[in-house]
Amino acid sequence: MGSSEEPNKTSLLHHSSSSPTHPLLSKSFPSPPISEPQLESSEPDQTQFLQISYNYGPRPFKDLPFLILFLLFVLCTFGFGIFVVVNRNPNSSSVSSYSYDSSSTSCVKNSTSSLQQLPFSNYLGLSSSSHILKDLIWTLVITLILSVPFCWLLLLLLKNYTKQVVYASLPFFVVMPIFFDVYWFVACTVSSSCSEVFPLVYRILLLVFVFLFIGVIVWIIVANWHRIELTVNIIGIASHSLSRNLGLFVVLPCLTFSLVVYYAPIVVFLVFARLNGKIVAKESGGEYYCVWKQDSWVPAYYTLAILTMLWSTTAMVELQVYVISGTISQWYFAKDDDSTPKRSIRSSLRNALGPSSGTVCLSGLLICAVRVVRAVVDSARQENLQGIVNIMLRCCVNALLTAVDFLNKFTINFAAITGETYCTSSRMTYELLKRNLLSAVFVETVSTRILGGIVFVFSAIYAIVACAILKAVSNPGADAYFVAVLAWVLLILVLGFFVHVLDNVIDTVYVCYAIDRDKGEVCKQEVHEVYVSLPIRRNHRPSLANRTLGV
Repeated sequence: MGSSEEPNKTSLLHHSSSSPTHPLLSKSFPSPPISEPQLESSEPDQTQFLQISYNYGPRPFKDLPFLILFLLFVLCTFGFGIFVVVNRNPNSSSVSSYSYDSSSTSCVKNSTSSLQQLPFSNYLGLSSSSHILKDLIWTLVITLILSVPFCWLLLLLLKNYTKQVVYASLPFFVVMPIFFDVYWFVACTVSSSCSEVFPLVYRILLLVFVFLFIGVIVWIIVANWHRIELTVNIIGIASHSLSRNLGLFVVLPCLTFSLVVYYAPIVVFLVFARLNGKIVAKESGGEYYCVWKQDSWVPAYYTLAILTMLWSTTAMVELQVYVISGTISQWYFAKDDDSTPKRSIRSSLRNALGPSSGTVCLSGLLICAVRVVRAVVDSARQENLQGIVNIMLRCCVNALLTAVDFLNKFTINFAAITGETYCTSSRMTYELLKRNLLSAVFVETVSTRILGGIVFVFSAIYAIVACAILKAVSNPGADAYFVAVLAWVLLILVLGFFVHVLDNVIDTVYVCYAIDRDKGEVCKQEVHEVYVSLPIRRNHRPSLANRTLGV
């Protein structure tokens, strides 16, 4: 259901939301003059709400200044990067072959010096561990290949057997940490080398600490037990909608891979940037010797390149959220429940890279700024800076960051649906959710925790099996644990990406459900039956009377 097939479905967003006197999502209660009686004066005009849906028509470009600013950052990074490669000093690695010449008061190269090159394997320390390296590479490659069917299998299980998977995984949230804790304690006690590094007191303290952490996990499960059933239904709805758009699992990894390819030349530029400088003489204690001195502009280029990489990362994350939201919303608003709209992913990707590219860049810039400022605040907290001014400044910064996170929630989801600007989408999303008595801060936090726990259980089981196979096949000794841990981390990263996609699907369906309620329509009956039970606040439990489908 692309833009070419349904031009008649173009919403009134482009000529109704642009007017400051007639906002799209703000209810207006007209007050006609007494001399002109109107039959509709007693009821609000609801016609402006009926057009809120996915914008299938052509979209104008939004937030262009931020797209231009992003492109300027990228062009400067690549332009100066080419310069640092061309302008590099080939003598940067041979400072030891230079000596100070008192006659010329400069550093000159010794004619008898020669640079001894060591084998590359010696730098990495791999000459004596090639067997372990081979096992590690093969394990990671096999893990990466198997992660694809693992994601598909997990999606299939969550779609068809959501309740069984969730309730079967809950005991493992406690059993797995206990198993690893006790196993490590016993193995370290038996091993003489480990016992020397970790005395008995430290082993007992770590054992008790892990058990306290397990107690916290048990408390979280018990405290949120009344929301497990609702979480199961939400995960089932999200898994079903994601299974109807499996093309996302092709597009999203391709976008991630394109980001890696985009990073490659920037990393090369950063490596060559440190080679820009000259060998100069430096005086210390009345003696002169030669040192390497970088050009003064090199730190500035490092700052520019790193900021560009950070902005590109957050913009790519928002781009993926935009594509997910656009695709899922087209499926949600499709009139035929049994079919998936054609070219929905292509149209969402075209809108994200075209008319809404400025919105994506602005959202990425705000998230990047929040991350950087929060990192600075956390580092300042670790330095234990005292004083009332520092405390007040820290509180103000935290309040500002919380406000930005609040405004950014669901904004890119709504922008993907309507094609509006970032600021307009943020305002209209807040008004939409508040008007329909829905939370503008969160959907359901328990679902993310449960999905994370399921990923941990799956990855831990795989790591145990991988470690057993390594010991049976190649017998690498204690290095098998190291290889298994790396395989566990890699699988967690891949399955964590799957959970990230599923979380964005949950948020998108939530916004679409709010639009349905605002229009008084039911596009997906099964979604309304589940999302109507969502609490308005974190500590709110909907009563049975509120579980009816009242839209």
